[in-house]
Amino acid sequence: MTADPLTVLIVDDDFRVASVHHGFVEKVPGFVVVGEAHTATEALEMAERLHPDLVLMDIYLPDGDGLDVTRALLDSARAPIVFVISAATDVEAVRTAIQLGVVHYLVKPFGFAALAERLGAVRAARAQIADWPSDASQQHIDHLFDLLRPARSDHDAADVEHLAPTLQLVYKSIGNQKPGLSASEIAALVGISRATAQRYLAQLENLGAVSLELRYGQTGRPEHRYSLRHR
Repeated sequence: MTADPLTVLIVDDDFRVASVHHGFVEKVPGFVVVGEAHTATEALEMAERLHPDLVLMDIYLPDGDGLDVTRALLDSARAPIVFVISAATDVEAVRTAIQLGVVHYLVKPFGFAALAERLGAVRAARAQIADWPSDASQQHIDHLFDLLRPARSDHDAADVEHLAPTLQLVYKSIGNQKPGLSASEIAALVGISRATAQRYLAQLENLGAVSLELRYGQTGRPEHRYSLRHR
């Protein structure tokens, strides 16, 4: 019997970023987004009404601190799992997140693979809890905690050498250029269509071989820039 999907509430003050994260989550089997909140007030109201299993929580909100919202959510009767999704890397924010019981802390911007592996870990832990034995041992508990620390999926160039030739060309065309290349630029370098380049880049990102960064201009949709991910 297939388990019900985990419901997800996305909290981010930037509508564009929330939309990108929404798309990321719904690409992962077993998860469904039930709402997007853009303020602390909205986050608290929607969490109380929707009872999400998981909240992706930004810290910088226009009317409050996402960590204060996290504290309120985790103190509630139906506390969700919380991932912090933020550009904040100061020690106070990280320490507070750990003390509150945040399960993962992802620094923006990040690619699909980084979020997908953590969502997969939560899904696996949920399945483990559903089958929890009445005589659980320390080994069972250790395994559960290990599930929430997914192995890194970074690949180096040697791994990519075993892949299809065109995939290798796309990977090698990126090189070490900063701040990465767009799908159109990579397509021109390799001599393929932009759509084909985008498809290969999605494969490389899912493998953990490249990372995706969203770069915002003054208007319009964010630009996707791809860089090699090194060990």
